Amino acid sequence: MSSTKDIDTLIELMAKLPGLGPRSARRAVLHLIRKRAILLTPLADSLQTVAATARECLNCGNVGTADICNICENEKRANGILCVVEDVADLWAMERSGVFKGRYHVLGGTLSALDAIGPDELRIPRLIDRVTSEGITEVILALNATIDGQTTAHYIADLLETRVTLTSLAQGVPIGGELDYLDDGTITAAMNARKPI
Repeated sequence: MSSTKDIDTLIELMAKLPGLGPRSARRAVLHLIRKRAILLTPLADSLQTVAATARECLNCGNVGTADICNICENEKRANGILCVVEDVADLWAMERSGVFKGRYHVLGGTLSALDAIGPDELRIPRLIDRVTSEGITEVILALNATIDGQTTAHYIADLLETRVTLTSLAQGVPIGGELDYLDDGTITAAMNARKPI
């Protein structure tokens, strides 16, 4: 059994990744071992490099390899519009769409009384500072349509309502969505946000 200790440890670590359970992790590790030269060794090298160089942007909270990320450094994106998101995955999703050309602010979560997460545990004070120091004219609240996400959006809106224009992402029926498959909350949001044709 000790001859597979390192492999078992790798499987246990991989199983802790989102979307992977023990069986999926085992299959992934076996695949990596079989493709050691073209997958496992480069992956191990890359993991070591990222572990040594990855850090949060001191300005917005994005993840990169420098103290200030490339989005914050890009002067073309200093257009006075700031998109507030819950976490880095949301920022990356927005970037994939290619539709937003401003800068971001990553909160690092949402307000949650149950989890004892208040404004100081998030990057809300930094957001307020950025609105003032960067000449922000519009803040887009791109927070998830959950109770905690909406509570956080309302809290931020109360803090900023007299300083900037506040907007949020539209909510409702997704493109390609069928009404029969939508939950009641989505249908209600879509009905309340209806617009003329």
